[in-house]
Amino acid sequence: MKSDKKIAVIDFGSQYTHLLAARIRRLGAYTEILSNDEPVSVYSSYAGIVLSGGPSSVYEKGAPLLSKEFFQIPVPILGICYGHQLLMKTLGGEVLSSSHREYGPAVLRLSDKSSRLTEGMSRQTKVWMSHGDEVTKLPEGFLPMGDSDNCRYAFVSDESKNHFGIQFHPEVTHSEEGEILLKNFIKICNVQNTWNLSSFLEREIDVLRKKVPEGKNVFLLVSGGVDSSVAYLLLAKALGKDRVKGLLVDTGFMRKNEVSDLKKNLDLLGFDLTIWDESAEFYRLLNDVSDPEEKRKIVGDQFLEAQGKATTALSLDTEHWLLGQGTIYPDTIESGGTKHSHKIKTHHNRVPAIQKLIEEGKIVEPIAELYKDEVRELGKILGLPEQWIERHPFPGPGLVVRMIASSQAAAPDLKEAVAPILQKFSSKLQFRTLPILSVGVQGDQRSYANCAVLNDFTKDWKELESVSLQITNSIREINRVVFAPDESELPVSFPFQKIKMDQKHSDLLREADSIVNRILYEEKIHTQIWQMPVVLVPVGAVPDTYGIVLRPVESLEAMTANFYSMDRRILSRITREIKQIKEISLVLYDLTHKPPGTIEWE
Repeated sequence: MKSDKKIAVIDFGSQYTHLLAARIRRLGAYTEILSNDEPVSVYSSYAGIVLSGGPSSVYEKGAPLLSKEFFQIPVPILGICYGHQLLMKTLGGEVLSSSHREYGPAVLRLSDKSSRLTEGMSRQTKVWMSHGDEVTKLPEGFLPMGDSDNCRYAFVSDESKNHFGIQFHPEVTHSEEGEILLKNFIKICNVQNTWNLSSFLEREIDVLRKKVPEGKNVFLLVSGGVDSSVAYLLLAKALGKDRVKGLLVDTGFMRKNEVSDLKKNLDLLGFDLTIWDESAEFYRLLNDVSDPEEKRKIVGDQFLEAQGKATTALSLDTEHWLLGQGTIYPDTIESGGTKHSHKIKTHHNRVPAIQKLIEEGKIVEPIAELYKDEVRELGKILGLPEQWIERHPFPGPGLVVRMIASSQAAAPDLKEAVAPILQKFSSKLQFRTLPILSVGVQGDQRSYANCAVLNDFTKDWKELESVSLQITNSIREINRVVFAPDESELPVSFPFQKIKMDQKHSDLLREADSIVNRILYEEKIHTQIWQMPVVLVPVGAVPDTYGIVLRPVESLEAMTANFYSMDRRILSRITREIKQIKEISLVLYDLTHKPPGTIEWE
């Protein structure tokens, strides 16, 4: 395909860069991702260019830049977040650090001026923000076209040059009319209908047949989730079932009855599946490990070790068998997979040993270009049963990433900082902080910060959301907010109780997780929730006990998420049943969007 029929996305390290490219492809325009150091002649050959967001500040030393000559290219240019700020600054505008950070939903108010980019959009529309810097002065030729409560220049344009700058992310599903905006940009670039998922399937089958020629086969690491199941079906379609074998490693951190249930269900799909029990070794290696990155590295390395043992035991020589993985885009992006990206977390299938095999051409990842919603759609095309497609995503390392074994962290004194926020709400509202850190993502960078705890002061989810947003946007020491369902009074403090990566604590989390998933299905709300991590945390309401965090989210592509507003009757039922586990004295419900909180807690 000629480059003048494509849209280029220049990557400045946003966690959304590949999502942006995928969204544009899904709207019918073929998209390629480029770095910011290509010759101007390369950029000028494309039909249009999008400048991604990124974690840097345009005024900082070493920030990724583009030359003024770049902006003389006579093609449409759309700058998003960092790209918007770079467009403004390079052409003579001004960008400064903002006193009002915005992470999460905001309302974009369009002016009465018309723009081809926002044709068909509502005058007020919900968008997704993630920024700490702000444009304060526009370059010559640009006009303000839209604002939000905390951003004067949320949308600006120079219509004569088809140059557009926006301070929000249209590519995420939480920007409600972002698809309209991106469709308009595709139309402005005059490149419609250059890509679809069916063409991806045809191309990927051809790629797999070349990468895995006759005489070689694939040994696929499976978890039983949607990703590995679709990866298997795609490999089987390209190579034939006889050339694809599956290995399910029992780490000891699987869900309750998961291994036996997976074996039965995968057999129905025609998997040639081997179960390899490695639980004793995982428990031994992880027992006293608390650092999240170290846990993920151990899991990834031990997966490879188990694969090696299994291939030897099954007489599968490495000369004729490649390793397959159901890796998808978020795994690579959040692991720092783009030139300027900051690592959010290392996924178990992106540890150094795996990266080395990838570089040696010994790894096959048939769906690594796709996001979760695209994987589900591809699964439908390949004939995956509907009930399988509806399964909630589950992390490859299993419950390892849902057991917070970190050390105790001092809870900061935030009384002065939080007082103005609390005054806006009910006098019944109480605020505490947990003495542990959780991972978040703020401005495309990973953050470790404390979690704020609220009492159950209101049954209004919108009011709970408002408190959460104001706390995370105003207090840098906080990247998550939870509340304690049905608890009108909070303890003065939350006693710390160490968690180990052993069978005892795994069984504890397994039981709570089983209760939650059973109730979701009994109440028939499992399809309303995209994913619901159940997390064991080393704090309780009383000494020598633990807490459980419920983290139900709504999302399509995992790069952004809203917390799910659960029916309070169902939430009370879940809370009561979990507290019947004698070691659990505290149940918390996560009120944090992504960003600033990641979906998982570490």
